[in-house]
Amino acid sequence: MFADKHFLYVEDDPLSRQVMQMIMGNGMGVKRLSVFEDSTDFMSRIKTLEPHPEIILLDVHVRPYSGLEMLQMLRTDPDYSKVTIVALTASVMNEEVELLRTSGFDGAIGKPLSVSTFPELMQRIMAGESVWHIS
Repeated sequence: MFADKHFLYVEDDPLSRQVMQMIMGNGMGVKRLSVFEDSTDFMSRIKTLEPHPEIILLDVHVRPYSGLEMLQMLRTDPDYSKVTIVALTASVMNEEVELLRTSGFDGAIGKPLSVSTFPELMQRIMAGESVWHIS
């Protein structure tokens, strides 16, 4: 299910990147995971990825562009407007979760990521479900 999909993960925290690569590579069998360590030149960098990522995971608090800013860039670009975009956040305040919901994310997953629940959450997201798993 995951092996033929191309994922993009934008995350500035090295440990979070390492955990994601471990979960997706070892646990889920993902073959194509592109990782951006920051959001510098975000749109020009994403356009160089072939094939285009089908699922984009955005850390909400990354620089220079936040997850919300990257989301808006993607949603206004015809090539990426329909791509599944999920927020990853360590912030679980109700106001921020509501902002993520209303801004156009397809879902949100709280950090730290759980090896036991993340694959199942991704299956649900890939099936078209809007998943809001903030613990």
